[in-house]
Amino acid sequence: MPAPIRLRELIRTIRTARTQAEEREMIQKECAAIRSSFREEDNTYRCRNVAKLLYMHMLGYPAHFGQLECLKLIASQKFTDKRIGYLGAMLLLDERQDVHLLMTNCIKNDLNHSTQYVQGLALCTLGCMGSSEMCRDLAGEVEKLLKTSNSYLRKKAALCAVHVIRKVPELMEMFLPATKNLLNEKNHGVLHTSVVLLTEMCERSPDMLAHFRKNEKLVPQLVRILKNLIMSGYSPEHDVSGISDPFLQVRILRLLRILGRNDDDSSEAMNDILAQVATNTETSKNVGNAILYETVLTIMDIKSESGLRVLAINILGRFLLNNDKNIRYVALTSLLKTVQTDHNAVQRHRSTIVDCLKDLDVSIKRRAMELSFALVNGNNVRGMMKELLYFLDSCEPEFKADCASGIFLAAEKYAPSKRWHIDTIMRVLTTAGSYVRDDAVPNLIQLITNSVEMHAYTVQRLYKAILGDYSQQPLVQVASWCIGEYGDLLVSGQCEEEEPIQVTEDEVLDILESVLISNMSASVTRGYALTAIMKLSTRFTCTVNRIKKVVSIYGSSIDVELQQRAVEYNALFKKYDHMRPALLERMPVMEKVTTNGPAEIVQTNGETETAVLETKPPPSGLQPANQANDLLDLLGGSDITPVIPTAPTSKPATAGGELLDLLGDLNLTGSPVSAPAPQIAQPPFLLDGLTTQPLFNDIAAGIPSITAYNKNGLKIDFTFERSNTNPSVTVITIQASNSTELEMTDFVFQAAVPKTFQLQLLSPSSSVIPAFNSGTITQVIKVLNPQKQQLRMRIKLTYNHKGSAMQDLAEVNNFPPQSWQ
Repeated sequence: MPAPIRLRELIRTIRTARTQAEEREMIQKECAAIRSSFREEDNTYRCRNVAKLLYMHMLGYPAHFGQLECLKLIASQKFTDKRIGYLGAMLLLDERQDVHLLMTNCIKNDLNHSTQYVQGLALCTLGCMGSSEMCRDLAGEVEKLLKTSNSYLRKKAALCAVHVIRKVPELMEMFLPATKNLLNEKNHGVLHTSVVLLTEMCERSPDMLAHFRKNEKLVPQLVRILKNLIMSGYSPEHDVSGISDPFLQVRILRLLRILGRNDDDSSEAMNDILAQVATNTETSKNVGNAILYETVLTIMDIKSESGLRVLAINILGRFLLNNDKNIRYVALTSLLKTVQTDHNAVQRHRSTIVDCLKDLDVSIKRRAMELSFALVNGNNVRGMMKELLYFLDSCEPEFKADCASGIFLAAEKYAPSKRWHIDTIMRVLTTAGSYVRDDAVPNLIQLITNSVEMHAYTVQRLYKAILGDYSQQPLVQVASWCIGEYGDLLVSGQCEEEEPIQVTEDEVLDILESVLISNMSASVTRGYALTAIMKLSTRFTCTVNRIKKVVSIYGSSIDVELQQRAVEYNALFKKYDHMRPALLERMPVMEKVTTNGPAEIVQTNGETETAVLETKPPPSGLQPANQANDLLDLLGGSDITPVIPTAPTSKPATAGGELLDLLGDLNLTGSPVSAPAPQIAQPPFLLDGLTTQPLFNDIAAGIPSITAYNKNGLKIDFTFERSNTNPSVTVITIQASNSTELEMTDFVFQAAVPKTFQLQLLSPSSSVIPAFNSGTITQVIKVLNPQKQQLRMRIKLTYNHKGSAMQDLAEVNNFPPQSWQ
């Protein structure tokens, strides 16, 4: 068989390929030749073939068939074969493949080899891809090499020990005796790898960390090494841009950071050397900046002196003036982490941070914006808000939402006056109204309502702001609300804060009507405008007839929300005109309730007010359809029918024909309904209200109860009753109890059944289950089973317990036959 081509020739040939298909053809041809050579057990060219296979592997082609050949090369006595074999093992093998275990004995023999370079190959391979089994078997050999006097082997053994500790942490103590003399080594390679090993041990074991702090006195040794590096003269072997071994300095600083964290003695021992590094390191080159950055991180993480922390923040301030964008970004990120603990020191660099808002790089701009908001306080709020509002004017759209939210929060917290607060929020709404959060409108309305002396000023400013521009919907909503509420102040021109404007009643109505017919107005905005027009019927005297005409027009609007409002307002004019002034009188001052819940708009009689609600889980029976569908996705399967919510409505109950429409294609058999139900409120269940009989039997007719769920102290029992109005309806009452020592809050029970059934959940009695079985939550489930099939149900439980959100799914299949037959 002819000799295979050399690796260099293969590379040259592959590079001549003009297309990917041509390259693939060359690779396949060469792989076929290599396979043939492997089958013939050609020992002469095995090394060359494996080398070519590794090149193909680097190009992304499959090379797994060369794994065993790598093992054969490792077992060879020739160094060149071993080198390629170990390289192939590191590239083609990993611990997920059992083949790698065949290497264990070869590596063990090579670790005891007389040649240091063979030992080095074995250490590199074990440190690269050794599994936990291999590490356990070979840790003893690695520990012996860690104690050898050969620096070449010691540095490789230290890195291999790091891999062994990561794979088998319990072997850490084996290497503890060998670490005692590692830091006394003169060789920088050994020092570097020793620091890496010590760092790994300290990070993984608190006991090791305490041992090195107290018994080994590691901090003084590291301080001595770092001081020698700083004070030593030029060393061509370790010099990088005029700095002696910056890689070792960075590693030592990281280890000092771990040792000094939450330890006063260690922190005090390293304060002086950290100050020397911070003041003596050259900043003109990137190498020096890397060391200074690690120094800053160490100073901030240990219990350092206040002067040293100020020095660290000043270094970050100098970084902000650097031309390198990466350095500026790193400085902003670090300052953002330290601004809470060293606020005054960071404040000194406020102007530089604000200048970063003008940077072209979006990541730097975002960090500068976050840091600017963190620097706002009562003393600088006016100046900082001016800069941030300017930034809001010119920034990209992706920044506007976060910037507007930050300005709102800062203005609410540090506003020097109510007028300034209102002006600032109006400026945000004018500039970036489409990007503000949903709660911005009710919050501003509440602020305006509570600022009684600013009503005339505010309504005049808002009126000017929306003249001819309805693009900022939140601004138009607030303006419509204020014009409806304080339109009389606008027309009377009673503004004392600035020069009043002369506005007639017709001009005010023209603006609101323009909002109603504008294509840019959302449905919610039109609702605000129509309600404002209705309110003005009690504020204005000369345009009441015009208002009646506008309201009556929208009684036939295709927008259901507008139509409903207009119909109700028409009824006020026609039937309850004597009540209209009282219903539409000015809103009282709203009390601000401080909770963690979201602000929500509550509409009452067409007027909009703000209410701050506690965050509570909605009752299961009132959950919207999309939440029910989410439950179905979680429960899985296509044979599940959704929950029918019990939505209260003012519509009276009607005859059985409408009921059949609601139930769809269910085959309901029974006598036709001959008379309509009594004119009462809609019953909570679809099948209720057809007769005047009780909903279900007073006695459970001997149906035994079951335990549907019992886990983690939560127990849910089902009791059963049959409906008197329809034998196909089973009424299930759940009782949830809690046997743990702490109550379960925000409890929500959800259920789903196959499509042949229909299910309804009523509201639960509570959302809190008391501890120690001292009380229960009850909730009623109604199931329509017209085909008398065996009942199956999937349930989902969510609640908070011991500060954690809990969630579980379960399937209930043990319903007694009496409940469904």
